[in-house]
Amino acid sequence: MAKTYDVYGVGNSLVDIQASVSDDFLAALGYPRGGMSLVDENTQIDVLGKLDGISVSRCAGGSAANTIMGIADFGGKAAYVGKTATDEIGQFFLKDMREYGVRIEVPPTDGLSGTCVILITDDAERTMLTNLGVSASLSPDDIDPAEIAQAKYVYIEGYLFTGESTKAAALKAIEVAKAQGVKVAFTVSDPFLIDLFRDEFWELIEGPVDLLFCNLDEARSLTKLEDPIECANKIHRHAENVAMTLGADGSILMHENKAIPIEGVPCKAIDTTGAGDMYAAGVLYGITNGLSWQQAGHLASHAASRIVSQLGARMEKPFTPEEIRELLA
Repeated sequence: MAKTYDVYGVGNSLVDIQASVSDDFLAALGYPRGGMSLVDENTQIDVLGKLDGISVSRCAGGSAANTIMGIADFGGKAAYVGKTATDEIGQFFLKDMREYGVRIEVPPTDGLSGTCVILITDDAERTMLTNLGVSASLSPDDIDPAEIAQAKYVYIEGYLFTGESTKAAALKAIEVAKAQGVKVAFTVSDPFLIDLFRDEFWELIEGPVDLLFCNLDEARSLTKLEDPIECANKIHRHAENVAMTLGADGSILMHENKAIPIEGVPCKAIDTTGAGDMYAAGVLYGITNGLSWQQAGHLASHAASRIVSQLGARMEKPFTPEEIRELLA
């Protein structure tokens, strides 16, 4: 049966608000450099006030949403489920995603939409302050089994595990996918999540997950190993497929008990926001649209490089079909 969607994503619906700031500005805030911190509404309002007079850009974001938008950018078919409010930020989020052709079914609710303030320093490092807003109210009732059945893959972000309601929604999406014969892709999202949910993540890796996305730091935290190949092999003993990024050194794909090295693409790094999300988009688009794993990884590597070379998690210049063909030639 033909599928309506290549990928059905589940994640926190956030509007990314990006700003380039000085090291002194970041130090004064006191949050871990290069990390993601959950903050309350008042704190986020205070941070946004400090950005008054600084140029900012915004786009629909959140880890899974970035990946879904990337898939749409490549020409793939995608759906997304996440919670937004009826406020202006929520309306902006829905409009932004729908203009890319992404199908969204969950109606807005009362409250404040989630935001992620992304502070970018001169070394291209990004520090994220996230207020989840109503995105934290995503629940199992928002997961539509009929929609999942229309997808080749369900893609789940690990950040959902920070809330009981959102975790329950993620687990329902996984359960429904497996019952419908739909493959499951999961990203652990951030090293700090592994410290909190190590056992639960391993249960997923050893069970329903068909494709695990992680970076080397996350793989090392998961496996307690150092060597990249050893890390990937240990995960691959349980997960059918693994996509592990290595920063500027490229990535490793594990498929059918083989390690597939993927080259890094040299570039001048400006902002690392969304690089992993776009890499996941390239791999998922590729394997759901007839590319080999090697080709999908090659496309993903180039896409991540393009994201790192600009500000923001959305490609300013998406790949044309001709560019994709040339890359894969």
